[in-house]
Amino acid sequence: MAPQVTYALLGGILPSLVWLAFWLREDYKHPEPRGLILRTFLLGMGAVILVLPFQKIVDSFLPGTTTATIFLWVILEEIFKFGAAYIGGIRSVEDNEPIDPIIYMITAALGFVALENALFIFGPLIGEDITRSVITGNLRFIGASLLHVVSSGFVGVSLAFSFYKPRKTRIISTFIVLILAIIFHTGFNLAIIHWGNIGAIFAFGLVWTGVVALLVLFERAKRIAR
Repeated sequence: MAPQVTYALLGGILPSLVWLAFWLREDYKHPEPRGLILRTFLLGMGAVILVLPFQKIVDSFLPGTTTATIFLWVILEEIFKFGAAYIGGIRSVEDNEPIDPIIYMITAALGFVALENALFIFGPLIGEDITRSVITGNLRFIGASLLHVVSSGFVGVSLAFSFYKPRKTRIISTFIVLILAIIFHTGFNLAIIHWGNIGAIFAFGLVWTGVVALLVLFERAKRIAR
């Protein structure tokens, strides 16, 4: 059992660290403290552990992959990821420039992805289906990982573009974008589950479009002045 746990953790965490290194390079001029990045990443992982019991409760009342079930699951995931980012770095004094909330939101999302992916990989490994584990890891590296990055990243973008606005404005804009992120995330899951191959192609295309948009907005956030 121990080797399987190790392989699953490595398969989940290492790809997330690759994505994290990519996004941190975008903030190379004024990098965030590594301690806060690590804390936010670990809190993102911890969010998975906190989310699972609530998702089980939802499943007990709404069994199956119904639209309502998936929607409630996504709400829990997005809220807990935001909580991890907020506690990890957004509320700290180091959150002192517009791009910082984007970094913390993405870091929390990748921490969440790391443990979530490890759990997905762990299942096939228990049955010693190595090929399936590799395929699962690769698909989630490409799709689900980016889904979480995009949905959380756009919440960070809303915080970035309202960085110098009144607190009330920041709260309202962040709440609106969080709702949009939940809708985006739910749509991705529904397309994958219910629309077959066509849905998968559409969902992956939408996510990669979101990544490009996130990169563009990230660059614009760097130029926001007080």
